[in-house]
Amino acid sequence: MPDTASRTAHGPARAKPFRLVRYFAIAALAAFVLVAATIALFEARQGGFFKEVQEREGAFFNATQAEFARKQEAAALRDLLAIHESGNVNLTRLFANALWERDFAPFVARAASVPVDACRAMEDAKDSKGKSVPTPAKKACFAEAGRAIMALPGFRELDAKVIDSMKKSTVFKVKVFDLRGVTIYSSEHAQIGEDKLANAGWRRALEGTPASELTHRDKFSAFEGVVENRDLISSYLPVLGPGTDRIVGVFEVYSDVTPFLVQIKGTSKDLATAAAANRAKVEQVSAENQRQVEDSGIAQFATLLAVLVVLFGALFLIVRRADGIIAAQESERDQAHQQLAQSEKMAALGQMVAGVAHQLNTPLAFSQSNVALVIDRLGDFERPLAVATKMSELVRQSREDRIVLDVARARGQLESIEATPADVGAMKEMLGDVLKGIGQMSELVVHMRDFTRLDRARVSEFDVNEGLKSVVYLAKSVIPNAIEVVEAYGEVPQIVCTPSQLNQIFLNLIINASQAIEGPGRITVSTREEAGRVRIDVADTGSGIPAAILERIFEPYFTTKPEGVGTGLGLNVARDIARAHGGEITVASTPGEGATFTVRLPLEAGEPPGRPA
Repeated sequence: MPDTASRTAHGPARAKPFRLVRYFAIAALAAFVLVAATIALFEARQGGFFKEVQEREGAFFNATQAEFARKQEAAALRDLLAIHESGNVNLTRLFANALWERDFAPFVARAASVPVDACRAMEDAKDSKGKSVPTPAKKACFAEAGRAIMALPGFRELDAKVIDSMKKSTVFKVKVFDLRGVTIYSSEHAQIGEDKLANAGWRRALEGTPASELTHRDKFSAFEGVVENRDLISSYLPVLGPGTDRIVGVFEVYSDVTPFLVQIKGTSKDLATAAAANRAKVEQVSAENQRQVEDSGIAQFATLLAVLVVLFGALFLIVRRADGIIAAQESERDQAHQQLAQSEKMAALGQMVAGVAHQLNTPLAFSQSNVALVIDRLGDFERPLAVATKMSELVRQSREDRIVLDVARARGQLESIEATPADVGAMKEMLGDVLKGIGQMSELVVHMRDFTRLDRARVSEFDVNEGLKSVVYLAKSVIPNAIEVVEAYGEVPQIVCTPSQLNQIFLNLIINASQAIEGPGRITVSTREEAGRVRIDVADTGSGIPAAILERIFEPYFTTKPEGVGTGLGLNVARDIARAHGGEITVASTPGEGATFTVRLPLEAGEPPGRPA
């Protein structure tokens, strides 16, 4: 069963360290600024609301005072009108009692003989506002009727009595109307004969209800002469017959109330002055209250800001301390991770070394045996070599072509020589086998050197195919003989990388592939160039990887091996190395049909920044 913690889908590049203090400082500062801005806005709105309330209260107070002054003035005017209307009623009664029966009644009877129906029958005109007004002819007709009335007997005596009765009084003018609505008397003679039939005040008085109104006249003809800028109350008052409730005429009395209005206006002005003073005091108090509220808001905001600064400082120190602890724990975790990865790497290397030792032991054993046999057989050549050496001396010493040998003395030694030319051939063959064994051992050492790359620079150009050949050669030492390893290398360019780390990736993938196969099977290692990158595929015919496990095989420490077998970091380390080189590892697997791991590396991966080889 493979180390599934070493099998994974490709993912994003390794995340950069999270700078807790930096991001906390930024986030907390932003939060505090937001809180401070919100509180400042709230304080500003609260101050604005308080100011608005103050202004509304001031406006309400001013409006109340103005309304009070207006109502007071209106009430004073109503009271003035009512009092003078009542006085005019009493005056009319006294006037009627004194003059009506003896003077006005006979005159009214004589005035009834003056016709006005022809005047009323004349058409009225329309003014600019569409209101009906008498035409000049109509006015002239009524004026002629007035002159006729003034020409009646008793008019001058009546006029003298009225003027004499009203001297030194507040009454400026008196008019008398008959029941036709014709002005039969006016202290202003030019108005005698006027028609008041359409006048509302006359109509109300004719119905028995007094009607009064306050008017202002720039000029007015009074008993004492022409007066200017006077305030007058005009009252239409019914005249009752003596001892009856029968209305026999209508009086119109004009009373001068200018002094009273001056007093009312003076009182209103005093009230307005007092109201303005009160308003100024209210505004001053409101402004003082607003200033106190603003000062209090600023103090509260400053206090809260100080609290936020202290809180930020305390939290910053706490987070900084926590970040230091987390960084230390992360460093310890990385060290432990690296140690576990290194231990797994060393475990894999240990298995490989054991296989390599087995591969070295075979040629070493038969080479040692052959050398021992050759040494043993060389003893049989001592006597022949001694005889040959003696004959060589004799030949060098003799000048003759023939040498006489005394074989009697050396016969025993010559007869004891058993070495033959065939023995020399056998020793040559054994020494040839020794040379073959040495060649195998030399090849193994070369592959080991290429795998570790200890004699090369850390970053260099790397032939992926040659690297895979060395890895496969060494991996075969630990792969069961029942598993066939097929190598299918395409033409790929060299890449710039850290070769020893890529060899670690290849070894992990090949070893994991062999562990995924139970019994006979096949591992296919192939390369090709793809879209400007080098692609390495390691496919096995094992049992495949279930989908549920496939999602987790890149997680560190995740493994399906029995406890104590593997650390679950095999392909996690391989993935990190690939990512550090700017590459990736992907996997495709169908349960029951095996799995294919694909490594894609850029042509210039460079020196990885992180994990050591």
